[in-house]
Amino acid sequence: MKLIELKVKGISYSETQSGAYALILCETNGNRKLPIIIGGFEAQAIAIALEEEIKPARPLTHDLFKDFAICFDVNIKKIIIHKLVDGVFFSNLICERDKNEKIIDARTSDAIAMALRFKAPIFIYDSIMKSAGFTASIKTGSKKNISEENWSEKTLKDTEKINLPENIETYSILKLKIILKKLVAEEEYEKAVKVRDLISKKDI
Repeated sequence: MKLIELKVKGISYSETQSGAYALILCETNGNRKLPIIIGGFEAQAIAIALEEEIKPARPLTHDLFKDFAICFDVNIKKIIIHKLVDGVFFSNLICERDKNEKIIDARTSDAIAMALRFKAPIFIYDSIMKSAGFTASIKTGSKKNISEENWSEKTLKDTEKINLPENIETYSILKLKIILKKLVAEEEYEKAVKVRDLISKKDI
């Protein structure tokens, strides 16, 4: 299966989930983006790794793990996001010691925090990226429906801030894709994740 390399684009605070953050990954060679919802501790661990000038007075958990691994000549070669189940991403750390490779299961947020510390590449299977990633030009189908287009203009003006409609679960796939396109264009990735998951459930 084809692997796509990713890089960390940034972290944004979630306005709809208290204490949650949206970690934004993007293709190294492409324009698709992958948002992953993570907790505050994990966001801090990743942010510190991104800001190399910031050094905690004492080692944090991921820094301690890195020091421990280096002490025993263990290197993290890469991480692979290999599965997506009910909105949860599963990842593996590909580690090496004495030319022997080991695969360790890890939460995706922890895996990325470690990859940044070891300067290891981050990969995802293309099939997962196709189902969970976003681009600014999301297709809504080949057939145009004038009433749907008019509806979208009104709805998107109403959601300019952008607040999702309370009855969004009842919307058609076409309407959801229109909202999704707007959310991605506005980089409202945390809300886009919710809409994407609704589309996936309806598209089964």
